[in-house]
Amino acid sequence: MGAEKNMDIRLTQTQDWMLLKHVRLAALLDSPAAFGVSHETAANYTDAQWQERASSAIGTKFWLAIKDGKPVGMIGAALSQTHRYNLIGMWIAPDFRGSGAAAQLVRAVKHQALQDGHECVYLDVSPDNARASSFYLKQGFVFMDEWEPLASHPHIKVQTMRCAVRN
Repeated sequence: MGAEKNMDIRLTQTQDWMLLKHVRLAALLDSPAAFGVSHETAANYTDAQWQERASSAIGTKFWLAIKDGKPVGMIGAALSQTHRYNLIGMWIAPDFRGSGAAAQLVRAVKHQALQDGHECVYLDVSPDNARASSFYLKQGFVFMDEWEPLASHPHIKVQTMRCAVRN
């Protein structure tokens, strides 16, 4: 498919809450075992909760990949309790996988990490998810010897990956 020329990658703001809700719920339906929250839980968030998530003012920040005014992908980033800058919630609509949108979203998170003074970005992925693992390796992430159960599906073990964003 090649790189998308008319893809807009942008940090969400409060007014983007409906776009974020739409793409997040689509992601949870498409890939339920890839996220730490269930579709049922997210579908029950109030409008105010979606607005707070989209505001990106405090806590988790979200970016959307927008094509022709429609959200086709998302990514989030948040500081963990151990002060790691974590990439979370990555998803691209099936029709846009391989379009370059995912790499653009990861670049946005890496850029934000640098702006916020972090040297590395971390993420958790199931090694069984070969497509995601391969993609992250191509983006400069490496596997660490850290494993934990996925919150929404404790039988799935995810492995931590790390990418240096500053030399």
